Amino acid sequence: MDPILLGKGITDDIAVTLLPKLGNRHGLVAGATGTGKTVTLMTLAEGFSRLGVPVFLADVKGDVSGLAVPGTGAENLLKRAAEIGVADYAPAASPTLFWDLYGKLGHPVRTTVSEMGPTLLARILELNDTQSGVLDIVFKLADDRGLLLLDMDDLRALLGLVAEERKDISTEYGLVSAQSIAAIQRSVLRLAQDGGENFFGEPALELADIMRVNHDGRGVIGILAADQLVLKPKLYSTFLLWLLSELFEQLPEVGDLDKPKLVFIFDEAHLLFDDAPASLVQRIEQVVRLIRSKGVGVYFCSQFPDDVPGNILGQLGNRVQHALRAFTPRDQKAVKTAAETFVPNPKLDVAKVLSQLGTGEALVSTLQDKGVPMPVQQTMIAPPRCRMGPITEAERAQVRAGSPVGSRYDTAINRESAAELLAQRAQKTVEQAQAPAARSREQDEAQEGGFGQAIKDAIFGTKRRQGMIETMAKQTTRTVGTKLGNQIVRGLLGGIFGGKR
Repeated sequence: MDPILLGKGITDDIAVTLLPKLGNRHGLVAGATGTGKTVTLMTLAEGFSRLGVPVFLADVKGDVSGLAVPGTGAENLLKRAAEIGVADYAPAASPTLFWDLYGKLGHPVRTTVSEMGPTLLARILELNDTQSGVLDIVFKLADDRGLLLLDMDDLRALLGLVAEERKDISTEYGLVSAQSIAAIQRSVLRLAQDGGENFFGEPALELADIMRVNHDGRGVIGILAADQLVLKPKLYSTFLLWLLSELFEQLPEVGDLDKPKLVFIFDEAHLLFDDAPASLVQRIEQVVRLIRSKGVGVYFCSQFPDDVPGNILGQLGNRVQHALRAFTPRDQKAVKTAAETFVPNPKLDVAKVLSQLGTGEALVSTLQDKGVPMPVQQTMIAPPRCRMGPITEAERAQVRAGSPVGSRYDTAINRESAAELLAQRAQKTVEQAQAPAARSREQDEAQEGGFGQAIKDAIFGTKRRQGMIETMAKQTTRTVGTKLGNQIVRGLLGGIFGGKR
């Protein structure tokens, strides 16, 4: 399988490539603003796509969307491609799917509250340890009572239930304070205002739809519109971490393949680690280390290499380092750190060159045969074949119209879940409370005044006069008694006179 051509090594005049079978060894693309990181990401995405590898990446600035349309074929690009040695370079579009958590610039991306889980949800909500413990209880209560947690309404309904039954729940599950519930409810309200209402719900995103291969054998590039999402860093980073965790949990173990099953590109990677608790960083490290064997390659993109924690940075075998400006102490430290992470090349002073690189140039070191990193090369990055810039609204609409998954995700589904079931139970409780109570005999008699009481008196009588029933009974008794008496008298007389005869 042909390797992905990243560019031409100026240092040793060699082709700098990335081997597909080592694409799952992860990577890092770093560099200051305006040094060409986005172009490098587009070149990487196109290269994997041509090999039949699906790609999922975030479009933070809006210009990665150019992957969906062919490039201009400008003379300077053709000249650069020929100089680098790109075979058969011609403008071309890549098969693309647009996604958007807000559903405006792409197909809505949704997941359920249950799939997100209490740990990641607590990170989005910025809860402390005590509040996170209460959220664990909410999820456990939902499981025990068979209540589905799908959307924000379900979460709010469960929090209301916990507030109502707080004393009983505290006895069974652990202490739940009213203050903690109120704090979670405020955080949920804030999340809803930030777009959480759209994010949580159904139909939930299926991983198969971000791992699609086009009919011509090229991998589909999924582009997440993140220009607005990045303004909500907690939601942005947690979503991508959730997606990465889902891939890790659901994909089977495959070991090393000829090419990755999926390449995941995480732009603005520092947002993932800023203010992240140690437990979460440990979780990310675990996922990055182990997801390689699931056939997934993860590529982080950030301004500084030290934006990525050292334990994770050590797992990134393929490095592309664009220019760093050594203007501040932080920049100087970053230059030194970046220089130390590369395999040295006797022909290259990494620390010196790193601050002198031009746009479209980078220091590159990739894994070669047997996973051995190559000596660092000053590299002229190959131009992508797509448009290097954003697409128009009309072009985006055209791409979305031809999407194979639009009918599945564009319309939200709201099936019966916790909110609906708890609302039904509350309605039944209200109806039972409003239902009239069973009446006593005295109440019946009091209510049955007027005509009804007159009929009852006529039939059963009162204290002063007999009723119909009593009168009939007495009359019957008299009649029966009279007939019986007559029979006895006739019998006696008959016996007397008969005896005389």
